[in-house]
Amino acid sequence: MDMLNRRQWLQAGAAALAPVAVPGVWAAGPLLPQLTLSGPPAIVSAPLIHMAQSNALAGVAAKTVFTPWRDPDQLRVMAIGKKADILAMPSNVAANLYNRGAGVQLLNISTWGALWIVTRDGQRKTLADFKGEEIAVPYRGDMPDIMLQLLTAKQGINAQRDMQLRYVPSPMEAMQLLITRRVRHALLVEPGVSMALHKTHSFPVSVVAPELHRGADLQQEWGRLFQRPPRIPQAGIAAVGAVRQHPEVLAAVQQAYATSVVWCRANPLECGKLVAQYVDLLTPEAVADALPHSQLEAVPVAAARADIDFFYQQLFAQNPSLLGGKLPDAGLFGGV
Repeated sequence: MDMLNRRQWLQAGAAALAPVAVPGVWAAGPLLPQLTLSGPPAIVSAPLIHMAQSNALAGVAAKTVFTPWRDPDQLRVMAIGKKADILAMPSNVAANLYNRGAGVQLLNISTWGALWIVTRDGQRKTLADFKGEEIAVPYRGDMPDIMLQLLTAKQGINAQRDMQLRYVPSPMEAMQLLITRRVRHALLVEPGVSMALHKTHSFPVSVVAPELHRGADLQQEWGRLFQRPPRIPQAGIAAVGAVRQHPEVLAAVQQAYATSVVWCRANPLECGKLVAQYVDLLTPEAVADALPHSQLEAVPVAAARADIDFFYQQLFAQNPSLLGGKLPDAGLFGGV
C-alpha cells in the first residue's frame, strides 16, 4: 500500500468511527436493516427492552426488536443459530459458547448478583443454615445451580448429599412451588425473588399465604467465602455472529445499554411496566422492587476483566466443562 492510499484508508477509517451530532450514535455508513436483542425474564433484559422501545439504536439500525429467551437451552440454540445479534446471557455460558466455536464476544457484565434463597424460615441466613433442607433449584447445571454448588463446596458442604435439591425447569416454577407451600425454600433470581414476596401479599384474605423472607444472599456468601466484594460477575450482554464485525454497532450498543441501565434505575416503575409487556408472569411492581437488589451496573469487559477472570478460575477448578473445557482466551473479550 503506497503512502497516499494508506493516508486515504486511515482517513476513511477515522471518518467511519467519528460520532455524529446525536450523542451515543456512531456514523457507520448504511444502517443495518434490523438488530435483534434477546434476553431472559430477568433484570439483565430490562435495559435491552428499553433500548428497543426507545429506538436507542436508530443511528446504526433501521429497526431494533427484543425477543425473550425462556431457558439456557433456548439461549444456546439462538446463539449457535445466530437468531439474535445481542444476547443477554450468564457469563459462564458466554465462555462455554465461545470455546465451542459459536462466535461470541462478551461486551459487558451488567448483573453483579441477583441470587437469593427465599424461605419460609426467617432465621436461615447463610447456606450452612439450609443443610438437610429441601430447596427448589431452577436450571440444573446452569448459573443458579452452579453458584449454589460452588459456594457450598467452598465451605465443605456437598449440596447434592447434604441438601435435598429439587430441580425445576425455571425460576418461575421454583417460585410457584414456594408460594403454594410445596417447598419451604427456593433458590430464586431477581425479579423472581421480589415477585414471590409480592404474590404472597396479594393473596385473597381467605387464603393463608406463606410468610416469605430473603434468606441466604449468595452475593454476601461469595464475598465472605472468597474475601472479595459481594459482587458476582453473573451475567452481561454479548454480540453473536456477523454483528461482531461492526465495531461501530458494538460501541453504540454498549453506550445505549449503559444509558438504559441509568434510566431503569432512575425510573423503576416505568421500567417495570416495559418489562411486564414482554414477560407475562412479571408485574411492574416486582420489577421495580428487584432493581435495587440486582446490582445492575454496566461495566465494560475491559474494566470487569479481573473479576471475570477470577470467577472463571473458580468455575474451571470446580468443573472445566462449565466453560467448555478450558479458560477462554482474549478473543471472548474482543481482544482486550
